[in-house]
Amino acid sequence: MISRLRTWFKARFIAGFFFTVPVFLTAWLLWIFWNRIDDVFAPMYEKILGRPVPGLGFLTAVAIILLMGTIARNVVGRRVLAWGDTLLLRVPIYRRLYPSVKMLIDSFSPERRSAFRAVVLVQHPRAGEYAFGFVTSQLLLETPDGKREMVTVFVPSNNLYLGDVVMVPRDDVMATGLTVEEGIRIILSAGNATPARLPRV
Repeated sequence: MISRLRTWFKARFIAGFFFTVPVFLTAWLLWIFWNRIDDVFAPMYEKILGRPVPGLGFLTAVAIILLMGTIARNVVGRRVLAWGDTLLLRVPIYRRLYPSVKMLIDSFSPERRSAFRAVVLVQHPRAGEYAFGFVTSQLLLETPDGKREMVTVFVPSNNLYLGDVVMVPRDDVMATGLTVEEGIRIILSAGNATPARLPRV
């Protein structure tokens, strides 16, 4: 009886823990973001309005993001932002970090999600071991033995932000039938979201 109660308690506590912690952690991060943004804009609004207005800084940050998004989708705006990128790349330390960070964020943004063309399986890091990867491009490789059709595959090694870029023959890539969203879910869940059968048809 005690063993059953212990098992019942343990199973439900673990389930509750892994449900509750992400919820509270997300709320905590949003609360920190809210307060920090307010701390930046609060003095300015207090001078203008004569009294502090909680949340106004957060709304200002949202407005700035929306404004930048509107500019980025405009032809003229893109040229202005490209000019801004050129200026940033002239800053000694900034130019070493900015291109990598920008490329990383762009690769996983919704508008660039099409950069991931398919979810595949490739033998990586050695023969006989298969890893999930995302096809990002196709190319024709010229070798002394002739031309070979290749594909470039991004294989995440730690969540979605780090990984290996491998070039493999097109015939060595195994289709999974999974959508990009399903592939991302598999990586983020450490494989727990992997379907019981592949390829999915």
